[in-house]
Amino acid sequence: MKSTRPAGFPNSAHCHASAILTPSSKRIASLFVATALIFSTGCSRDSADKEPVVSVQVAPVNKTTIQRTVTAEAILFPLQQSAITPKISAPVRTFYVKRGAKIHKGQLLAVLENRDLAAAAEENKGTYEQAQAAYTTTTAASLPEEIQKAKLDVQAAKQTLEAEEKVYRSRQDLFQQGALPRKELDQSGVSLTQARNQYEIAQKHLDSLMAVGKQQELKSAAGQLTSAKGKYLGAKAQLNYSEIRSPIDGVVTDRPLYPGEMTATGTPLITVMDISQVIARAHIPQAEAALLKVGNKASITVPGLDDPVDGKVTVVSPALDPNSTTVEVWVKAANPHHSLKPGTSVQLSMLAQTVPDALVVPASSLLTAPDGSTSVMLVGSDNRAHQKTVKVGIRQDDQAQIAEGLQAGDRVVTSGNYGLPDNTKVRVEAAAEKTKGEKPSAEKPGSDKSGDEKSGSEK
Repeated sequence: MKSTRPAGFPNSAHCHASAILTPSSKRIASLFVATALIFSTGCSRDSADKEPVVSVQVAPVNKTTIQRTVTAEAILFPLQQSAITPKISAPVRTFYVKRGAKIHKGQLLAVLENRDLAAAAEENKGTYEQAQAAYTTTTAASLPEEIQKAKLDVQAAKQTLEAEEKVYRSRQDLFQQGALPRKELDQSGVSLTQARNQYEIAQKHLDSLMAVGKQQELKSAAGQLTSAKGKYLGAKAQLNYSEIRSPIDGVVTDRPLYPGEMTATGTPLITVMDISQVIARAHIPQAEAALLKVGNKASITVPGLDDPVDGKVTVVSPALDPNSTTVEVWVKAANPHHSLKPGTSVQLSMLAQTVPDALVVPASSLLTAPDGSTSVMLVGSDNRAHQKTVKVGIRQDDQAQIAEGLQAGDRVVTSGNYGLPDNTKVRVEAAAEKTKGEKPSAEKPGSDKSGDEKSGSEK
């Protein structure tokens, strides 16, 4: 219920006055007005002295180097891995390594039963050697002899032809002279024709041997040799498949079978990993991946290790994962003591950007409005908090870069700024004097006279 009081009468919890003006007594009214003026003047002075003062903590705006980092969860993978699966199915005869053994590339790890394969290889080797001998004989002996025989046949047929031609001419002369009957001349002509035909046949045979025959015979011999060689190499390869060798340097991480057990098709017999280096693979949002480049420095935080492990970004996938719409990023790190185990979940921190001489404030000094704007409470030389809108850049841990709005040396409120009205009078409190977990609050008028006096002296 609103009380009725004269205009200008002070409204204070410490000022209580009431009067009833009567028209019949001017003297009493004058006295009352004078008393009211005295009370009003005293209460106004008291109210000014009791203005609220808020204890806050401040921090200067420093100029320093700040870095933008991208963090993500990742899984460790080995640098290389080989799950060795035999190409043949056979019982294991001997293992030469155990799980955890360090091995090198080409080292013999195990041998499968291979006596039947060794016998087949020997058989095919003999066939191959026979084909080699036959090829040598064909090219160096048989074919030249046949060609020589054909040449002799041609020479003999030519001599016979020449002899028959002489006989025919001689008998023709005698027939013209009437000393030889027609029958003998015709018989000599038939013999000449036969000799000529025989010569032509011998010559064609020689030409065939020298051209098509020679080429085809050599081709046949070469084909038989190639076939025998292929069968021998195939049998030798089958034999080599029974010897299991490592394709990489590394450590044996799995050996599921024992000697005498049968290898299963498609099942690895031995798994080898190269863990001299490890690769941390992470899937991060596209916006953060756009900040990263191959060669950026990174660190890997591993559970159980006190210090992070230094690494380097080696792969930033050019395509998104269609399932998660994220980008796969690889970070490679050295692992000389094998303290990093493949399959471990780790935390990645990748350096994306470095800004030197940046204006930096504690992140606790930032205030975010409902409309998304960011501001700070700036303490001026008048010991009052003034709200200042700023533009925030890079954030790193508990620090934030101020791109616009502040200058080096400005003081911003770091504790007690939440809900603090603009132009509020403040008292700076040293950080060391603040009790852990205590939140500074505004002092009520009259609650601490000594504090008011100190504030007045500072003012």
